Amino acid sequence: MSRVLITGIAGTVGRLLAKRLHLDHEVIGLDRRNLPGKPKDIRVYPYDIRRKRCESIFRNHRIDAVFHLNVMHDFYRPQAELHSFNVGGSQRILECAARYGVRKVVFLSTANVYGARPDNPQFLTEESLLLAGETFSAMRSLVTADMLVTSFFWKNPEIETVILRPCHIVGTVRNGPTYYLSLPQIPTVLGFDPMIQLMHEEETIDALVAAIQPGRRGVYNVAGPPPATLSSIVRYLGKTRIPLPHFALQALTEAAWDFGVTRVPPPEFDFLRYQCVVDDARCRQELGFTPRLSLSETLDLLKRSPTYLSRSRPTLKP
Repeated sequence: MSRVLITGIAGTVGRLLAKRLHLDHEVIGLDRRNLPGKPKDIRVYPYDIRRKRCESIFRNHRIDAVFHLNVMHDFYRPQAELHSFNVGGSQRILECAARYGVRKVVFLSTANVYGARPDNPQFLTEESLLLAGETFSAMRSLVTADMLVTSFFWKNPEIETVILRPCHIVGTVRNGPTYYLSLPQIPTVLGFDPMIQLMHEEETIDALVAAIQPGRRGVYNVAGPPPATLSSIVRYLGKTRIPLPHFALQALTEAAWDFGVTRVPPPEFDFLRYQCVVDDARCRQELGFTPRLSLSETLDLLKRSPTYLSRSRPTLKP
């Protein structure tokens, strides 16, 4: 049994990962948010990852592995706060890991760091440039955090460092893709029907667990079932599409964002025009991760999730 530290344990992915690991590992959590209903054998420290007191966890416990999940995707926050938390907090965790002899670091990034662009290839590999920040300023802190951990990987070869870049995660997780697909009626961009990759949150946990195995290190794109067109996903969900010209959709979403009506930031609608599909061959070959859910099973689980049901309403038939 090894001792595992999970930063961001109070988030959806953190809670699911802790539930999966705590029977075989000693799990310690780090999160300034509350974690109600946690198993009694999990100790949680309510610290901000940017604070120096986080070092006491590494000093007082021999940590074998760190799952760093505690990054902000709350793009409505000021960019200075996002940078301070995502970059400064990640730097703090990495410094402690190097100082106190942690053997494994797993960082959960996102495939969105590549950006949705008209010149993207059909499949993006791990060597593709991280260009999301060029048109989506709020993504810059996530891009910088990813690059920071990648640099840590090369500078600290004695630590097995894994960076996972999963495609769009859906389920009970409260994020842009889940919120978007939960809308009663789905706005799309007139004249565009991009390929979309989705994976269920439980499969994200499978990939994280695979990453902790000895000998695994490097950067891995993670994907679920094969991609499908946005129109086919909307049709399977039984929703009505509302095709809008790009300029009209942009103006509408910017107004909704400014008034706090939507949690999907306007630049994310670039994923409704241009595809951002990743090649996950390296993950399958080296991590041994194989998706176990089909796209229809993934969408069926999404339709039953509380997050989806709380936001969906009966839609008008076309």
